[in-house]
Amino acid sequence: MAGKAGSEHPFTPPAEHEAAGPLGTKISIPALLPQGPAKKWLEQRRAALRPWATFADQRRFGKPRNLGEVCQRLARNVEYFQSNYVLVFLGLVLYCLITSPLLLVALAVFFGACYLIYLRTQQSRLVLFGRELSMAHQYGLAGGVSFPFFWLAGAGSAVFWVLGATLVVIGSHAAFHELESGEADELQMEPV
Repeated sequence: MAGKAGSEHPFTPPAEHEAAGPLGTKISIPALLPQGPAKKWLEQRRAALRPWATFADQRRFGKPRNLGEVCQRLARNVEYFQSNYVLVFLGLVLYCLITSPLLLVALAVFFGACYLIYLRTQQSRLVLFGRELSMAHQYGLAGGVSFPFFWLAGAGSAVFWVLGATLVVIGSHAAFHELESGEADELQMEPV
C-alpha cells in the first residue's frame, strides 16, 4: 500500500525519466512539468497568445469617448488578450521575487521543507507526539515552519503589490487599447 501511495505522489517521476539524485532519491525535471488539466490549460494559453506587436502597438491606444466604450474595451480586450495578460502577471510576480531576496529565501525554506517531507515519506511515515501525520498535516507543518520567514520577507505586501500592479497595468491597457471597427459593433451596450 505504501509503495502504491508513493507512486501517485506528484514528485514521483515516471520510470523512463528516472535518474539517481542526492541521498539515493530519484529526481526528474520532466516529472515536475504540469500534467493533465494544468498541461491542457497551459497549451490553451499558449495557443491563444496574441502577437506582442499587436498587444503593444502604440497607434492602437486612444482615449475612450465615454464610460460605455471603456466597458466595451475592458470586456473585449480582457477576453482577446487573456493569455498576454497572464504573462504580464507572471512577469510582475517574477520581478517581485527577483527584487526581494528575503522573499526568495522564504520560498527556498518552504520548498526545502516540502522536499524534506517528500524524502521523509519515501522512507517511512512521520510520527509526531505518537500520532502519524497525514500528508496535508505535514505540508501544513512546512508552511508553519516557513511562515516567520514569509512574515519577515513581507510576503503579504508583495502579494498585494503584485495584485495592484497587475490591475493597474492590465486595466490601463484594456481600457485604452482601441477595438477594431468590427469588434466595436459586436459589443453594443445600451445607454443608461
